[in-house]
Amino acid sequence: MEAEVECFPRLRQVLFLFCLLAQTVAEQVYIVAEERDSGSFVANLATDLGLGIRELSLRRARVILNSNKNHFQLDLQTGDLQVNEKLDREELCGSTDPCELQFQVLLEDPLEVFRFKLMVQDVNDNSPVFPEAKMTLKILENTPPGTVFPLKNAQDLDVGINTIQNYTINPNPHLDVLTHRGREGRKYPVLVLNKALDREEQNELRLTLMAVDGGAPPRSGTALVVVDVLDINDNAPEFTQPLYQVKIPENSAIGSLVVTVSARDLDTGVNGNVFYSFFYDDEDISKTFEINEITGEIKIINILDYEKTVSYEVDIKASDGAGLSGKCTVNIQVLDINDNAPEMKIAKIISHIPENAPETTVALFSIQDRDSEENGRMICSIPDDVPFFLKPSVENFYNLMANAALDREARAQYTITITVSDLGTPRLQSQHNVTVHVSDVNDNAPTFSQALYTLFVLENNSPALHIGSVSASDRDAGTNAQLTYSLLTQDQATQQPQGQGPEQVDVGALVALDAASGQLFALRALDYETLRAFEFGVRASDGGSPALSGEARVRVVLRDANDHAPRVLYPPRNGSAAGACPELVPRGAEAGYVVSKVVAVDGDSGRNAWLSYELLQATEPGLFGVWAHSGEVRTARPVSERDAPQQRLLVQVRDHGEPPLSASVALHVLLVDGFSQPYLPRPDAPAGQAGQAGAEALTVSLVVALAAVSSLFLASVLALVAARLCGRGGAGAGAVAVGSGCGVSVAEGRFFPAGAGCGGVGPLVDVGGAGTLSQSYQYEVCVSGGSGTGEFKFMKPIIPDLPPPFSGKELEENPDFRNSFPFS
Repeated sequence: MEAEVECFPRLRQVLFLFCLLAQTVAEQVYIVAEERDSGSFVANLATDLGLGIRELSLRRARVILNSNKNHFQLDLQTGDLQVNEKLDREELCGSTDPCELQFQVLLEDPLEVFRFKLMVQDVNDNSPVFPEAKMTLKILENTPPGTVFPLKNAQDLDVGINTIQNYTINPNPHLDVLTHRGREGRKYPVLVLNKALDREEQNELRLTLMAVDGGAPPRSGTALVVVDVLDINDNAPEFTQPLYQVKIPENSAIGSLVVTVSARDLDTGVNGNVFYSFFYDDEDISKTFEINEITGEIKIINILDYEKTVSYEVDIKASDGAGLSGKCTVNIQVLDINDNAPEMKIAKIISHIPENAPETTVALFSIQDRDSEENGRMICSIPDDVPFFLKPSVENFYNLMANAALDREARAQYTITITVSDLGTPRLQSQHNVTVHVSDVNDNAPTFSQALYTLFVLENNSPALHIGSVSASDRDAGTNAQLTYSLLTQDQATQQPQGQGPEQVDVGALVALDAASGQLFALRALDYETLRAFEFGVRASDGGSPALSGEARVRVVLRDANDHAPRVLYPPRNGSAAGACPELVPRGAEAGYVVSKVVAVDGDSGRNAWLSYELLQATEPGLFGVWAHSGEVRTARPVSERDAPQQRLLVQVRDHGEPPLSASVALHVLLVDGFSQPYLPRPDAPAGQAGQAGAEALTVSLVVALAAVSSLFLASVLALVAARLCGRGGAGAGAVAVGSGCGVSVAEGRFFPAGAGCGGVGPLVDVGGAGTLSQSYQYEVCVSGGSGTGEFKFMKPIIPDLPPPFSGKELEENPDFRNSFPFS
């Protein structure tokens, strides 16, 4: 249902009438004479409105008339209302008196309407004019004195005092003229017979009839009246009724019968034949109606228009064949039909309004309907589904206003249909569409598609590499939606290499952000081992005033590349002082005997740091094997007497990167008959030197053995007791070195060869959870004294829990996985 606003307030709507009257300025009335020249002064509107000349100009005052012609103009420099074109009262108002013109003065910014009324004063600029220059009147010679003969009246377009006031005739003894006033105020002449006529004495009289108006100076018009004196015709035609009242709708078809007048004549013959005609030769009547001279039927010959002429007064003349006549009047009332749709005229329209502006005036318009009464009453309405309403202003003016702040993001354009309907039957209406565009205001901040962006970058990237992008959107439009991206550089790296905490990083030196597209680029090669991840903020700012912005976080995570080869920690590489120190293995060792362990680390992480060990070369193939995942070197079978005493093993350590990187190390093993041999030659010593050294060493060994056997035995016992007291778990925490020859050192569960020719005790290497080794390996040892050889007996290794994915449970439950290792 559309909201309807009644254009003319009803009496019972007291509140609405009070609001309307509160907005209406007291009506000013001005008087101006017609025929004034263009530019003539009418009034000073600035003074009457109580406004200054400058304010009148600043508020863009203009004059609005109900007609389409600009009869007046407003001089904004002086505030004077002036005649724009010469006024003709007769053209503007016709016979209506007084002649009133209504106009409004529209002031913009703020919007205000003032109503004025202007009276056009008549000037005696039209002379009376008779419809015929010569009128013929036939009078019987036996007509008694005092008989009245009506004459055709003159017409004067002026009104009031300037119209016809009286009629005169040139003096004569028989006839005189009297001036009579009709029902509508028109004055018409009648001839009065003062003295009987005698045809034989004078058969014709020529009289000059003069119509005089009341202007100053007066104007006049004349016509010739010819009086023919006839022989006796006893009876003149008489109408059945002197006045006919007729009402006819304005939409009557052409040819419709209005009325039939009837007159009778008591005479017979030619004197009894009656002929009908219009008494006055009025142009409007003759163009609108016709009368049948025989039947007296009056019919419509032109379209009637109530808005132009409300009524017609038609005088009908009935004449017989002898020249006698009678007169009657037909009063035709034109009934209004609802044949005019309401009209709407836009005085001001604002097609673009900013969003968030409350109760903004969009348009000012006026409505009118040329019909009358109920047919001219109007109501205005707009659809209910638009955020606008109609506010009545003065008279028939309305304001179209927004009833709340508009949101361009919800709807950017409205088309409001203003419907004006009258109350006639059937109802007529007209519609006018007003299009309103909602202008954007910067009321929406940019929003990123994600609060946190996570980007993955492979290390060792090339500079200027595109690593990702951020994206934000803004619901505004135009400049308010043009986004510019920037970095927030005051951030910390979220992750550093192991053992280091967060520290300040210069994000601007690491990445660059394209301000227009939001694309991120790495400015230099990144190193995973130096900086594993860093986080920074980005901002998106729009182009509004003031500018709004939104922020998001970007986390760059580096992915490790296999750029570090494994590094062997034990045994030391060739070139060190203990590089050729061999591992000692008793010849009675069984299969699975732990010879040594190759310890290696990798600077990479993940799969790139998963290490596997492989035996590439061996002096005795099949004698030794390497545990693929721990690097332990064990005997693959029992050691026999036939095996060479010096064994060289080449072990390769390889990671699981793409492509895989590897390193190799040589391990020297000596097969001994227990650990009682006094001297063990270096693997690379010449044969002659070895024999000579052996002889000298034998003598020294015998002397030293006798002196040290007691202390050695005592030290061994003390060490054994201490190890038992501290527990098996703590046995690997200390380091023991026994003997003056090549013996074995125990340091945190690992064995290193030491003795003569080795330069002292071999280096102790910490592999307890460092590098790629996540667990410590411990062994139980038993030291036997009394022999003087410093012999160790390897009881059994304590295998720790394997790190994922190589757990002990997997070895037990997965035979295939367990069989992939050379030893169980």
